[in-house]
Amino acid sequence: MAGALALLSFGATNVKADNKYLVTGGPMGTYFAVGGAMAGVLNPVLTESQLVVASSGASKANLKMIEDKDAQFATVQNDVMFYALNGTSLFEGEDPYVNFSAVAGLYDETIQIVTGDESIQSVADLAGKRVSVGDVGSGVEFNAKQILEAYGMSFDDITVVNASFADSADALEKGELDAAFIVAGTPTTAVEELAESYKISLVQLDEEHIAELQSTYNFYTEAVIPAGTYAGVDSDAVTVSVRATLVASNEVSETAVYELLKAMFDNKDELVKKHEKFAALNLEDAVKGMSVPFHAGAKKYYEEQGITVD
Repeated sequence: MAGALALLSFGATNVKADNKYLVTGGPMGTYFAVGGAMAGVLNPVLTESQLVVASSGASKANLKMIEDKDAQFATVQNDVMFYALNGTSLFEGEDPYVNFSAVAGLYDETIQIVTGDESIQSVADLAGKRVSVGDVGSGVEFNAKQILEAYGMSFDDITVVNASFADSADALEKGELDAAFIVAGTPTTAVEELAESYKISLVQLDEEHIAELQSTYNFYTEAVIPAGTYAGVDSDAVTVSVRATLVASNEVSETAVYELLKAMFDNKDELVKKHEKFAALNLEDAVKGMSVPFHAGAKKYYEEQGITVD
């Protein structure tokens, strides 16, 4: 399989069902572990498909593999699938990717603006500061640009630093950085470890600017990082998130996608036992922040639950 780093397959109960590749992320990452949980729990009850989980280069690479017909399912960020469908940002200069549809939002990947500088109380206070915006060309970098844009700012207003989460945390502790954009499920290990030895705070977004951001980029959803998520952070922090999302190739049948989605909700308790991220799986959140059309099989399932989706 082109682009796969590792595969996980599970003893299939329904041996006549077709194998379907689910591309995820790196073998040590959350996407890969979530995919493994899905295959382990769902394969014994699926009759239309059997999931074979493949590690990959995550969201952008996954969408390309579906577009190239090398995979049938994928976990991706909902902002990245918006870029793919519209040929923008990470996909600038490429033809739009049109061979995929949404199945379900799984959990939040939260925009965390971490600082140790007490003078930084809002996004506007980042002006003139040294700010990590993730790796060059990363989804984090685009998230940072879009949030600054909502506040009437740009990268010209800050000193841009491109760094990984771990390197950003290290630079914050050494005083080489004033703030960092971190986009990941909470709690994030790099931030947890930083908070144990360094006093941090989380920069909040206000309702007015969240609405401004969402008016342009409908894939953002409001989120709250609860007090106590990180050591020393004793109050809730309002921010936004993008969503880790399950998508399917349009070539996968309506029946197969419907069966998979129904099996996920019917077996949620077992999925949670395999991976804690499935605790966030619920009907309301599964359809929010979706920036591309839903697969016909997903539409059928949600409509049966009284939810109309596009």
